[in-house]
Amino acid sequence: MAYVIGVDVGGTFTDAVLDDGDGLLIGGKSPSTPPDYSQGVMDVLQVLADQLGQPLDEMLANTHHIAHGTTSSLNALVMGNVPDVGFLTTKGHRDSIYIMNVEGRYLGRSPEQLQNVMAQSKSHGLVHKRHALEVTERVDRDGRVVVALDEDEVRATVKTLLADGITAIAVSLLWSFRNPAHEQRIRDLVHEIDPTVFVALSSEVSPRIREFARNATTIMSTQIGPGLRDYLGQLEGTLREHKLAGPLLVMQSNGGAVAASEAPGNAISTVGSVLTGGVVGSVSLGRQLGHSNIIATDAGGTTFLVGMIVDGEPVRSSSTVINHHPINVPTLEVHAIGAGGGAIAWIDAGGNLQIGPHSAQAVPGPACYGQGGTEPTNTDANLVLGILPERGLLGGRKALDLQLAREAIRTKIAEPLGLSIEHAAAAIYAVQNAQTGDLLRKTVVEAGHDPRNFIVYAFGGSGPAHCGAYAQEIGVSQVVVPLGQVASAFSAYGLASSDIVLAKELSDPAALPLDPARVEQNFKVLEEQVREQLDRQGLTFSSVVLEREIDMRYAMQLAEVATPFPSGSLTSTEVAAAAETFENRYAELYGQGSGFREAGIQAITYRVRGTGVLPFTPELPELEVAASKDASAAHVGVRKVCLDGRQGYVDTDIYDYSGLRAGHMLKGPAIIEVPTTTVVVPHGTTGEIDRLGNLTITVDPT
Repeated sequence: MAYVIGVDVGGTFTDAVLDDGDGLLIGGKSPSTPPDYSQGVMDVLQVLADQLGQPLDEMLANTHHIAHGTTSSLNALVMGNVPDVGFLTTKGHRDSIYIMNVEGRYLGRSPEQLQNVMAQSKSHGLVHKRHALEVTERVDRDGRVVVALDEDEVRATVKTLLADGITAIAVSLLWSFRNPAHEQRIRDLVHEIDPTVFVALSSEVSPRIREFARNATTIMSTQIGPGLRDYLGQLEGTLREHKLAGPLLVMQSNGGAVAASEAPGNAISTVGSVLTGGVVGSVSLGRQLGHSNIIATDAGGTTFLVGMIVDGEPVRSSSTVINHHPINVPTLEVHAIGAGGGAIAWIDAGGNLQIGPHSAQAVPGPACYGQGGTEPTNTDANLVLGILPERGLLGGRKALDLQLAREAIRTKIAEPLGLSIEHAAAAIYAVQNAQTGDLLRKTVVEAGHDPRNFIVYAFGGSGPAHCGAYAQEIGVSQVVVPLGQVASAFSAYGLASSDIVLAKELSDPAALPLDPARVEQNFKVLEEQVREQLDRQGLTFSSVVLEREIDMRYAMQLAEVATPFPSGSLTSTEVAAAAETFENRYAELYGQGSGFREAGIQAITYRVRGTGVLPFTPELPELEVAASKDASAAHVGVRKVCLDGRQGYVDTDIYDYSGLRAGHMLKGPAIIEVPTTTVVVPHGTTGEIDRLGNLTITVDPT
């Protein structure tokens, strides 16, 4: 028997899911353990082993692979908790990362921040200027060497950096994506001086045109690469000591995994890796349930995440933004705000109630955890409102203190606003639902879609308590809450469901019409690189799928659109057809009539995405079908719960999920208690358990 395990390391909890490929699927949850997150991983693996009734070593010896997602890289970049690194670039181009083009003034800023021009700045330099140095060399736009690399100058420059305590160096030379020879030689020279220095090359990390984004991507990858290498090395070593048989894989932002040994070399690809797990899980579950248009929502302890699946495929992006810098990372498009269960409620200078983005995290946690936290959070409000049981979380393993929750809300929210504790808690619940609904609206509507054509999937430890409310905020009439053993560990289920996905790209700007031979040659180079890297993963694939695309744009514009290309030999007809595909996609994104064909069309960056399909994918097992729709056998009592401050506390039916079967139905308002989460079925909706154990919440027709 071979197990597949997915492990999702969040800021508050670490989740895991195990599948045996033969119908057994179990999930577990354990507190995260910053700063050493590897201990939390081992803790949650022990939870799985205990459920199996096996020693940890025996379970790991029978494990085909572990797919691991972590927010540590992203958190380190966002918070600036990264070591100083060196930066080497072509003479005359050092200041690109400080000038930041015009992008530095608008990337990553809200509309309100953009309007406040006087408060804008470009004070987000990634490296100290004394560590950003230049070397003499020049390659032209066609890849020809016009100025040779001054190797003696490189040696002297590197020694200067090392003398200042630098142990990691990012190298990004002008036009290196056309000819990487000088970057490769610099790495050789660095390692001649000190082979322990971590070196990242832009020609390997981000071989795209436009130096600012390429520089930023390479620098950030260098900042987190050594830490990721050390963390994964320690974790894999511990797992091997406990007899792990298969490889440790790391989730990437593109929705697929890569071997842990490969991840540090392109560390930036793992940024946001855990954010994509829920989207991948939603794709897998959507196929089982026949849903093709899905809004995936994940509310954990720290963040609220939203991703979209359209026509059965996750929405992708070729880049993202971190701290006002453009990052060249193919990724599943996931939007996030700090509005998880541990998001702190506070009052701004204008006397308005705000939720997040700061979180109580695992330590000290919400006030009700009794671990020293004094700030009121969503979790504290839900306990005061009766949504959460006083006996605690995780089936009672995580005790909750109602009086501590009430005291935090009283001192920080209720008294300053002149409200009762109960009304303050209801206000926190309402604001949380409104701002999460706003993120859904922004994600779906601004992408040109009608929310009414979608189904919301809601998961995470705190998501099911709010999903009925935030779905109704945008007019969605049906919500699926993945339950069974994956309940709040659904992102870990997505990790366990993931295949190996690798992406290689290169920029070769040219105006249409394109030479088919040139296009095919570029794709062949990338496909060879992808196949070589797939061979290094240490896994046997049931199949390998290669997908081609080119980022295209109208001439003189910046907006590029990923345009698919067919595999195999290309003719002029197929290449020309890509222009029509590009224009159709452009119109979908920006509106009919927004394109201007007469300006001409350009192909910019070529990309090949290779998927190594693993032998089996976890699927949710089917439940026993109930004899009738009556769910009274799972009814465990009634308690006063407030879901709407205007209605106050009302008697609400409480159900134990373990007693529910496929076909059972219940009317809202109701609460379903699951060991790892709590589900709210609001007034005016009906909940039904499907054949896979999920709860579908449907708005009652009026």
